[in-house]
Amino acid sequence: MKLAFSSNAYLKHPFDETARRIAAIGYEGLELLADVPHAWPAGLLEGPKKAILAAMAQNNLGFSNVNAFMMNAIADHRQPYWHPSYIEPDPNYARVRIDHTRRALELCAELGAPHVTTEPGGPIPSGVSRAQAVDRFVEALKPLAEHAEKLGVMLLVEPEPELLVERTDQYLEIQDRVGSGALGLNFDVGHAFCVSEDLPKAIAAMAPYTKHYHLEDIAATRVHHHLPPGEGAIDFAEVVAAIKATGYDGWLTVELYPNQDDPDAAARRAFDVLKPLVA
Repeated sequence: MKLAFSSNAYLKHPFDETARRIAAIGYEGLELLADVPHAWPAGLLEGPKKAILAAMAQNNLGFSNVNAFMMNAIADHRQPYWHPSYIEPDPNYARVRIDHTRRALELCAELGAPHVTTEPGGPIPSGVSRAQAVDRFVEALKPLAEHAEKLGVMLLVEPEPELLVERTDQYLEIQDRVGSGALGLNFDVGHAFCVSEDLPKAIAAMAPYTKHYHLEDIAATRVHHHLPPGEGAIDFAEVVAAIKATGYDGWLTVELYPNQDDPDAAARRAFDVLKPLVA
């Protein structure tokens, strides 16, 4: 397994500097944020794309993932990461999320990254049943998964507290109904802890579907706030051992977007805790 760090902690830094800093700490990979300021797909010209590839090569970094979950560029007043969602009451606004994901998949293929992570449907709108929301989400994902398959990349759904798909096992219905080999699970360990999943059991059960992991710590309160590993209540020795037991040999990406004031310090703390466990 290899450690990567998400560029979404470096929103105050240009991409070339972000890549240099992440590599200097010791990470082998980088998760590219498909959003401002690093790689908003709708406005990314050829020059910046080439600059991203050059920075990755100069720093000997691999792409662990393309993160299309966040949509800071839209700056929805309700929540800049969750909205617009796939299940917005306004279908035209939901289309903004769908089109963004499609563009992110195309960017992923163009850059040679393995997959794109996206939100698990979004918050269920008022007056909409869970069953109706699942129907909307599945119908949005079907053409996106088909597009991913044509491009030779994968689209990964990331369960998150308070959204349509909160638990990793809830992903199974989505996988079954979409029915595409290009759809997979992004297992976010902190999110699973927030909703009180038994982490070793969930990791083992979801191994056939998991194509990528996000790692962050969470306080014992289980409040959804990302902390550097070692600063919360998650037993990362147990978690990494459980992941190893599945035979997974891909990327483990540390995601610490709340640490934008000092991302280097957070990245180093995480690396110091995780590297001995992964080695």
